Amino acid sequence: MEAAPAAVAEGGYWFSKNPSKAWGEKFFLCYFPFFFGLNAAKQVFHLLDVGTFWHVAQNVAMLVPLYLCPALFRDETPLGRRWYQTYWFKMNLWIYVFAFAGTYFFTEYFFDVLGMVYSFPRVTLYFDAALLGSGQQRVPLGMYFNAAAFFVVYHTVAIVLMRRVRTSRYGFGTLGAVVTTAAAAYFFAWAETFLIARDANSANFYYRDLPFMLKYGSLFYGSFFIVSFPMLYRLDEKPDECWSVGRTLTESLAASMIVFFLLDLQTHLFR
Repeated sequence: MEAAPAAVAEGGYWFSKNPSKAWGEKFFLCYFPFFFGLNAAKQVFHLLDVGTFWHVAQNVAMLVPLYLCPALFRDETPLGRRWYQTYWFKMNLWIYVFAFAGTYFFTEYFFDVLGMVYSFPRVTLYFDAALLGSGQQRVPLGMYFNAAAFFVVYHTVAIVLMRRVRTSRYGFGTLGAVVTTAAAAYFFAWAETFLIARDANSANFYYRDLPFMLKYGSLFYGSFFIVSFPMLYRLDEKPDECWSVGRTLTESLAASMIVFFLLDLQTHLFR
């Protein structure tokens, strides 16, 4: 009679069995109130309509806590890890490389295929692909910091949910994880579009055909996460695993290239 509760206790779990990764996941979840609060403030106080310096500064401010707080308060030498071996650092590195590729290259697809419009008339510093896209729109420099913060939030939630499903005592396993990944990918793509392309932001960011973007463009955008969620899930997932910085970079670049192919192939259907 006592065996059943023990079996249940050994069932699905939310956080990694790797202590470095488990701490990192909890830290990223604690970051969420700051993330949502700052983004809400940007809308309420119309902080998007600013010049280059403040546009970059507010987006750097959103990203900095992800690096600064664990660097100051987390010591993993008892786990045998230097700072560059910690999950929090490698997760941030993986995400930043992936987000950089997305901002530099893939934003062009959103401009020319999905009808996304950026309008930051007071911003003067831009940086994006030289040959990809029509070149009619440019990417403000601050977006390179903005995208990474958003992606940390999305990937943390998705990885925790995927693990809970994979390890469930109901035996969902890999199939359940695939369904969870697909659902999470579509949800985050749709939710970002719905929440960001609001009237409060419409002077600076909008889609020419928002219903189309929400219904079909979310599938296009979701391609990012169909690839990145399961690939990043593998980072230090085993209890004693510790990826090198080199492997972390390689995996992130590989995910970026796969997404590149998927976006370009889908463009044949969307244009």
